[in-house]
Amino acid sequence: MDGSLLQAVFIFLAFTCLIVPLSKWAGLGPVIGYLIAGVLIGPFALGFISDPTTILHFSEFGVVMMLFLIGMELQPRELWLMKGQLLGLGMTQVLATTALITLASIVMGQYWGEAVVIGMALALSSTAIAIQIMQDRGMMTSETGKAGFSVLLFQDVAVIAMIAILPTLAIQGGTEVIAGTDHTTSAANGPTGWYLAASILACFGGMIFAGRLLLRPLFRFIARMGVRETFTALALLLVVGSTLLMEWLGLSAALGAFIAGVVLADSDYRHQLQRDIEPFKALLLGLFFISVGMSIDFATLVENPLGIVGLLAGLVMIKFVVLLVIAKVSGMEAISASLFAILLSQGGEFAFVLSQFALSAHAMTSATATTLNAVVALSMATTPLLLLLFDKIVARKINTASVKTGPSPVDEGHRVLVLGYGRVGQMAARLLGTQNIKATLIDFDADHIELTAKYGSRVFYGDAGDMELLRTAGAEHMDIIIVAIDNTERITQIVREIKQQFPQAKVLARARNRNHMFDLFDAEVDYAERITIRGGLALGRKALELLDMNEAHTEKLAREFLSHDYKMIQESIDMRDDLDALVAHNHRSSAMIKEALKSDEEHWGNKS
Repeated sequence: MDGSLLQAVFIFLAFTCLIVPLSKWAGLGPVIGYLIAGVLIGPFALGFISDPTTILHFSEFGVVMMLFLIGMELQPRELWLMKGQLLGLGMTQVLATTALITLASIVMGQYWGEAVVIGMALALSSTAIAIQIMQDRGMMTSETGKAGFSVLLFQDVAVIAMIAILPTLAIQGGTEVIAGTDHTTSAANGPTGWYLAASILACFGGMIFAGRLLLRPLFRFIARMGVRETFTALALLLVVGSTLLMEWLGLSAALGAFIAGVVLADSDYRHQLQRDIEPFKALLLGLFFISVGMSIDFATLVENPLGIVGLLAGLVMIKFVVLLVIAKVSGMEAISASLFAILLSQGGEFAFVLSQFALSAHAMTSATATTLNAVVALSMATTPLLLLLFDKIVARKINTASVKTGPSPVDEGHRVLVLGYGRVGQMAARLLGTQNIKATLIDFDADHIELTAKYGSRVFYGDAGDMELLRTAGAEHMDIIIVAIDNTERITQIVREIKQQFPQAKVLARARNRNHMFDLFDAEVDYAERITIRGGLALGRKALELLDMNEAHTEKLAREFLSHDYKMIQESIDMRDDLDALVAHNHRSSAMIKEALKSDEEHWGNKS
């Protein structure tokens, strides 16, 4: 193996392990950490890596994998339901931002065709940064998250049209070669762009057709053979193949991967695919952020610092205002609209791609492309910083109002603290409310915060894992703390810290599955509940009732089954790493459950 490659890998891993944890500890978040690591590694600082371009192209595969996984989360019918946001928010954002930046560029003396290219390139936002932040904050299922994703998805689709019209915006005549084709044409008249657009639509149709007719039977065959590494290889082959197809067309590889993911969204094997690809995605996505930091051209910044900073401020301000206006018009509250605008206010990774195509089509000068790339790369670093500022402002506004002088939370009836006000946290808090037990709430989702604040609830904005925030919310006085956030690893970590710092409180937590239950019991949780088990028992009860069993009896059966199952999990904690012992224990426990429930069998009118 090439020693220089091993050296580069070592440098990447070393700086990741050193800088990223420090960045997170300082409250800057992992994305800023990756960017700082890239700056230090790159040619303009320590100079360990002199050519970031190759690394950037390779690491973009992390973005591709992320879009593939997101595509698998969306059923085609869900995409159809999103058409309003795609066309409303997405189209409005792209058109308005392009128009404003184009106008500003013309005023600054750019040729009109080049100004349009600049406007289109800067209208795009960073899919990698925005979605990573939304996932870290558990926002993907919130209204703000859905709106943000819709805009990002429309931007990826819009890249098709942008590339198609580049030849018509040429500064001067010339010969253009579209990647992956032999079709040449005058850059001034550019029929190749429309040929490309038709090819793209044909390829998308072919991907959907092939996915339905060929991929699913192939996955089924490999799964039946039981060779797991081949299953993983096929998943990676699918992602790489869609990437190569999009690159051959000269398009956003991430868009092709997203469509491939949507094709497999209702596949029986999508959960296995997600588990197989997730580790590759996480590593490559971190590498992508590092390579963006490496690619920041500090020479251009040093030559014209005020100009670059001015362009950077102008870009972020224009995009923020456009996004804020369309968010407010669409009905978002002020806090949610501001968060939405910050998330998408940066330049996107596909601006780099568009600038390269513009150069080859003679639609942009090399000096303009260099400046544009520097501004886009720097803008990516502004989003985590703006979010940090946003969190402090919102937290100060909301949390100061919640910390009242006078009676303590306990005196006011706030004996329960709920961390995470999503679907699970809402149901728990509402049930407590029926008995006049007021729950204090902590959530990182602006949508949830604004809604609960309107009803007069005592709410705090911030990270549920911040023990100082919990202390401010009165955790040391609480009888019960419910951990209802939607992040398996963080739930376990938070439970462990709460048990150490607030030992007086009983800790209740949501669990993802049986293995997560084991982890929570290791963390000394007082009670854990798998969210899906109640729904499964409800369906089982209904099935028994339709088979003529008495309703009261099915309720008793479900209650006893749940009690026995919970006891079985507690008893098998020490066996979780011994598969044979665990299987044997499960068989014994199942037999005990059947025996315990057998005495009530006479109530079933339809015995088998």
